[in-house]
Amino acid sequence: MDWSMRESKLLMWPIFSLLDINFLQNVKLACVFGSAANEALLVTKDNEVYALGANDNGCLGIGDSRSSLLPQKVEQLCNKGISQFVFGSGPHVIGITTDGQLYSWGHNGYGQLGQGVSIIIGQGCTPERIQGVLEGVKVTKVACGGHHTLALTQGGDVYAWGYNNYGQVGSGDMTNHTTPTRVEDVLVGVGCVSVSCAQASSLALSQKGEVFTWGYNGFGHLGIGSYSNQCTPRRAQLHDVYIKEVVCGYAHVLALTDDGKLYAWGSNVYGQLGNGTKTNLLMPSQVAGDLGRFVEIAASHNSHISAATLLNQKVFMWGMCRGQSVLSPLETKFSSLDDIFACFATPSSMWRTITTEKEEARGLVKCIAERFDDVNTSDLAVIVQGKKIHVHRAILRMRCEHFYSMFQQGRWNEGQSDTIEICHFPYSIYYAFLKYLYTDRIEVSSTEEAIGILDLADSYCETDLKNKCERLICQRVTVDNAITLFAVAHKYKTQALTDQCMRFALNHMTQIVQSEAFDQLESSLAKNFVQKAAGLGAFNS
Repeated sequence: MDWSMRESKLLMWPIFSLLDINFLQNVKLACVFGSAANEALLVTKDNEVYALGANDNGCLGIGDSRSSLLPQKVEQLCNKGISQFVFGSGPHVIGITTDGQLYSWGHNGYGQLGQGVSIIIGQGCTPERIQGVLEGVKVTKVACGGHHTLALTQGGDVYAWGYNNYGQVGSGDMTNHTTPTRVEDVLVGVGCVSVSCAQASSLALSQKGEVFTWGYNGFGHLGIGSYSNQCTPRRAQLHDVYIKEVVCGYAHVLALTDDGKLYAWGSNVYGQLGNGTKTNLLMPSQVAGDLGRFVEIAASHNSHISAATLLNQKVFMWGMCRGQSVLSPLETKFSSLDDIFACFATPSSMWRTITTEKEEARGLVKCIAERFDDVNTSDLAVIVQGKKIHVHRAILRMRCEHFYSMFQQGRWNEGQSDTIEICHFPYSIYYAFLKYLYTDRIEVSSTEEAIGILDLADSYCETDLKNKCERLICQRVTVDNAITLFAVAHKYKTQALTDQCMRFALNHMTQIVQSEAFDQLESSLAKNFVQKAAGLGAFNS
């Protein structure tokens, strides 16, 4: 097999193993789904859409139910700007465009396509746009359960349709809905920011970090302290925490707080709650608090596996892992949660649509990365605090405007030397910076180091590095450092970090304003903080 093919993330899914290398290299989005991960949808860089696989219930969207091992064009979706696919168990499929329109196709026995009809022979094999109450409304996120669908609008409203045998549509009854129906009751005016589905239950996350659940509750996965099904939303019993991300498995839920704590509840038949037992939980319980700060979580409505990434980028999995019950988080050698689902989920369908555009240069990046600090191939030594870091002029010149200027003919004397001495930054910061130029990855062991690289990036006018540092620091906001990071954001004019600090502060205001860091904050900056907090409603009665 061609080396570049081995490097493609898509090749982790067997369904792509017969595809031509040139075709794969032109793919930018992919989604693998189906009862045996035996169906797939692909979007190419020129916005054409292809499908391949078993085609159960016309879920490939090619106009008929014929299966195919090779890609078939989905004419109705080409050049529509498809940005994501979401699937149910039928399977039924929802395609989301960049401007928030929805297309649906596949199994429609319960009206889960949202087209106003159900169980019509031949209907559902071709994608059709969902209209009705969603006409002209921008949808930002969609989630599918086994046979029902949730849609979140830009305005924070939640709509649901499809199978409603346990109240998972949230309409207050148990009648199937063939068109989108607004979920109301306690969600009215809440302002939701995310939705997720278990197999026969639904979940919405509010902008205040509250979790609302409804539908089937046979494993206690609604998190309300009982096994009673709910036809309308109920607030899950998570107290004194702010949830920023939530995902559902088949019948279990993972929730991530804004300070990196992980909670889980519901079915634990395969250890998917990660607490070392197989006992179901009716109430949210913290998972592996001793591992460190979690930054990303993953689960899928059609499997019993859980996965998460720590701040140090270590990836863990637990639950049903290729037929084995793993009762506590197990550290893996993977670098992505996507890899967990490709190799250990049953079925090995994707938990999200993946993008492949960043893979093109992976082979070249790997080759360059291996030459960092290599004394045998370098033509330049950077000396920081008496220690040498061996690098290559050509790479530094291509990757950094600061070095490009330095190495120009007739410019700084350092450009003509075999060594450069750096006096303004500590060794650990400069080493991490130079390594970033080779690997495109920022490796730091503390928030202080991340701030140090941010300072270097600002000094060298490295906008891309500055933005990456900002995102990295945003993951590290805590009660203890929120005010310090707010001051950092002000100093370096980083809006995303400012916003993250303010969002975090709103949820922990009492602790933060009573902190020593707040007492020591320069008066004009403290005033600025209070004004921003007031503007966000922190002091509303």
